[in-house]
Amino acid sequence: MSQDEASAGGAAAADGKPSDGDQKKQDDTAEAQEQQRQEAWAARRALIAHGPEFVTALARTATDVGRDQYGLSGGVVHRDVNFNIGLPPGRSEHLSGEVPPDDVEELAQVFHGCPSFDEALARLKRGNRIVVLSGGRDTGRGTAARMLLRSLGAMPMRILDPPGSLSALPEQLNGAAGYLLLNLATSRSHPLREPHLLGLRERLERAQGHLVITVEPSAALEDVPYVRWEPPTAEDMLRSHVTPHTGEDAWAGLCGLTPVKEFLARHQQPGGIAGFAERLVAFQREETDEESLAAYGKAAVAAQVSGWLTDAELPLHEKAFLISLAVFDKAPYAIAAECADTLYTELQRTANPREPAVIPVFGSSREERLGLAQARGYVDTEVTEWGPLVGRYFAAFREEDTARILLEQVWNLHPSARPALVEWIQDLADDGRPLVWTRAASATALLAQADLSSAMALLIEPWADDDHFGSWLTAANALTMAQLLSVPTVLRILHDWCTEDYGDLEGRRWTAIRAYGLLGPVHYERALEALLDAIHRPRPHDDPEADEEEAAEYAKEEAYQFADALELLLLAVRNPVLSALAERLPKDRTLRPHALLAFLQSCKQSDERTGRPIVLDWYAEAAAAVDDTTARHLVAFWEAALTDRARTSEALRILRGWILTAAGDPTSEAALTSLLPALAAQPTNHRRVSHLLRTVRDGTKPAAPVAERLLARITAR
Repeated sequence: MSQDEASAGGAAAADGKPSDGDQKKQDDTAEAQEQQRQEAWAARRALIAHGPEFVTALARTATDVGRDQYGLSGGVVHRDVNFNIGLPPGRSEHLSGEVPPDDVEELAQVFHGCPSFDEALARLKRGNRIVVLSGGRDTGRGTAARMLLRSLGAMPMRILDPPGSLSALPEQLNGAAGYLLLNLATSRSHPLREPHLLGLRERLERAQGHLVITVEPSAALEDVPYVRWEPPTAEDMLRSHVTPHTGEDAWAGLCGLTPVKEFLARHQQPGGIAGFAERLVAFQREETDEESLAAYGKAAVAAQVSGWLTDAELPLHEKAFLISLAVFDKAPYAIAAECADTLYTELQRTANPREPAVIPVFGSSREERLGLAQARGYVDTEVTEWGPLVGRYFAAFREEDTARILLEQVWNLHPSARPALVEWIQDLADDGRPLVWTRAASATALLAQADLSSAMALLIEPWADDDHFGSWLTAANALTMAQLLSVPTVLRILHDWCTEDYGDLEGRRWTAIRAYGLLGPVHYERALEALLDAIHRPRPHDDPEADEEEAAEYAKEEAYQFADALELLLLAVRNPVLSALAERLPKDRTLRPHALLAFLQSCKQSDERTGRPIVLDWYAEAAAAVDDTTARHLVAFWEAALTDRARTSEALRILRGWILTAAGDPTSEAALTSLLPALAAQPTNHRRVSHLLRTVRDGTKPAAPVAERLLARITAR
């Protein structure tokens, strides 16, 4: 802003009138506030549509909830469990030198063949001195390479150092019968070409040796034939580990055990099977019980996650994708991959601030990434604000607990990643896509489950203390989902924020009020009690010495906050909340304006499937019931709204909309045929409703004949 502009703004302020810029800011704020007020129910729908599966608890009514408990339940992990991933402890498939023959024979005892192994072996037996195995990490490709050489009798066996230049490889061949070049790194600028292998073949032919090279599926191979490595089924591999110790006869009984079925259903990779096989053998020998066997199977997930995060050879870019997938589990793959790049940028800034993040635009394939993550891809329908998008490609971890465990380990076991993770989640919360900012809140809830105090201090409280409604909503969603996860003290936090005086921290109060509204289906009694308590408490702006205009604006805004929360409770919980409010409506003058506003806002909401007004359908159902208590309560609210000076006009506008809806919907007309005569029982309301029916128009056209039919029903009374 220039000095002249600043002076003009100051002069305008001195005159007591807002400058053009200030006025625009006030108008924008008012528009944002109005939009926020109108979107409470829509925001709830977005939370349910885009949140993780545990959020579906919010979609149930109070009668559905009963005594159900909601949240994620993780498996029990015993601390004395050691999970072996990959090769035996103390060995790495990247160490060079001769492979001990005893290790090879140990692997041979449990190795199970498969079609891709047979194909690679056939190539070698046909005289090909070199075979390239292309497969994902932790798929057993290194073990398969060893077994190929053993099947040829290519002993001794030697692991080659990854070369700085492929042209230097022949120099490492020193007379051994078999060679392994594991995890050869290639790129589009430095691919593996057929000429690189010519010198190797010549040396191998002279020495009667063989070479097996393993690469990633995304490796750059030009004119080099390869075998796509697909490991045996998990059941076949487990059987190969177990039956040498138990015999074939025992296998049928063991593979039918529930813990074994659950273990195999988790899409286990070869490296994770050996440890479980040891426990299964111990179970068959009655050295352990079925509960311990089940716990060990679930511990595999935590061990796999730990392996991902601590693997020094797994690129940081791929670790960022794993974390992003944990946030966007069961969401479109493209969004998880896109957001992973921004997380990678933040992590790289922490790891090496002086080196800019270089994002491979065309890096690993989708299938390769999902294979690494032990995730599955599938085609599904994405819910958007413009309607469903059919045929979107989604990604989901095969094991349900992976997302929770991964975020927990990143948050608690790798605190150096926290600054980058916090910055990234804050960026997600500012994204314009409902899916993205909803998942920012759900990720925060999972982090709160891992460490509440840190999640509150680094994410939730800054959002609640912000001056932006979107941040408040994210904080409310995060606390709501944290409560669904049974995070201790969340309800206490909400109660304190809702009822205590936080001075200028208006956002905390708004956050708590909205969260209470969202939690209705699972905690409606506590939510309603806290909201009623807060409504009746004197607020700082009730001070008689406070500025009248400021106090009036604050009171108006607070009224909408409470009305939004009560609206959510009414629509989500229905009869119990309606009954509680209807009982207080005649006498509670403090509650009355909030309750009426909430009721009328509820009447504006339509069912997504039918397009009919939710409250009108609610009334139709209640009027047809044997017990007409709910119907009488709905009529009482309508009567109160029609006779309330501040709400009469709005109530008539809503009724007008319902009548226009009934013009093309017999179901709505049938409901109004019952409701309108009940509302017209009082003379004053009879005049209002009959006048509305005589004058209601759809644009320039009268709404007859539906209005005439409804008017006839009222007149007949």
